[in-house]
Amino acid sequence: MASIRKVCVYCGSRPGTDPAFVAAATRLGELFVEHGIGLVYGGGSKGLMGALARSVHQRGGEVVGIIPEFLKSKEQLFADADEVIVTHDMHERKRLMFDRADAFVALPGGIGTLEELVEQLTWAQLGRHRKPIVTVNIHGFWNGLVDVFDHMNHSGFIHNGGLLGLRVVDSVEEVLPALFEASAGIPEEAKTGELATVRRL
Repeated sequence: MASIRKVCVYCGSRPGTDPAFVAAATRLGELFVEHGIGLVYGGGSKGLMGALARSVHQRGGEVVGIIPEFLKSKEQLFADADEVIVTHDMHERKRLMFDRADAFVALPGGIGTLEELVEQLTWAQLGRHRKPIVTVNIHGFWNGLVDVFDHMNHSGFIHNGGLLGLRVVDSVEEVLPALFEASAGIPEEAKTGELATVRRL
């Protein structure tokens, strides 16, 4: 069975308009620490990213922040992370986030969060990895995206549906059970597929 030691979380660098978003990020950090799971994320200290990182750090959990040089000021680098990796560009950032994580979670966020989530779903559909992917649908935030995926599927444009692997939950309390269930029965070596191929995508 594949173990989950670190989880990559994609989320907004802004707090959003619903206080439930920040509350969810803070609670997810608490749950990670309670279960001994480290955080891999985008390295910023603002918005949901900052709330999540501070929640993990303040409770003694491990925080790995990965951020491109050009975003260090804009997203205000979280200097208290246990490990900070500054990359040359977004492509290197996303590859390292993939390498360092055993699973992926998407909280509410903007276009960047959406792009990162969809990239992992694309790789999964192509059979490049089997790492679990969970989207947290706080107050229906991701309903529109789920509808789009359903429309694509019904229109015949999503293949290998079993490899897509997206799980949608409504609360952060459901995240870790969903990740553990999804990883059950997946051998450790099967999570990454052909890693050299993944790095070229």
